[in-house]
Amino acid sequence: MNFTTPQQVCDEANIRAVLNRYSRAIDRCDMELLKTVYWPDAIDDHAIFVGNPVEFAEFVTPILRDRTKATMHTLSNTMIELEGDVALTETYVRAYHHMEHNGKKVDVILGGRYLDRFARRNGEWRVAERTFVLDWDVDGAVGGEVDEVHLVSPPSRRTSCRNGCSGPPSSRSSPRAA
Repeated sequence: MNFTTPQQVCDEANIRAVLNRYSRAIDRCDMELLKTVYWPDAIDDHAIFVGNPVEFAEFVTPILRDRTKATMHTLSNTMIELEGDVALTETYVRAYHHMEHNGKKVDVILGGRYLDRFARRNGEWRVAERTFVLDWDVDGAVGGEVDEVHLVSPPSRRTSCRNGCSGPPSSRSSPRAA
């Protein structure tokens, strides 16, 4: 989308700030900050978890805190389509997880995308719906060879979202009302 108005530029900046807040919250295991990324009635579908933001934060934070030594969720290639108070986004993510498994240091790296529907309410943008699409992962011992590379998502899963936000933003149907 060509951002032609100051409001569109501001909206894009605010949406990117929410995306970055997610990475900060997830990497620091900050459950309260993580909840501020989503509207309370939002749905997060991370394949291994589907539920509301409170349930997601309570599910993922202890897992990351207890099983990993460090994580880094790096976002890139964000596409944003704005239509009023709704925005559809697709954001690439590379998630690095450093952990110990059976006494060995292991790195697990995931590559995927967040397919989000953002909603602006009372002037604030937050995620109303998120689907995480896992495209690939790499498992390997630190300092050693890569154990396995998996191309995870079949083509149908790579572009689907639970409620009408499938494919890259430009290929999706019109955004639904928040």
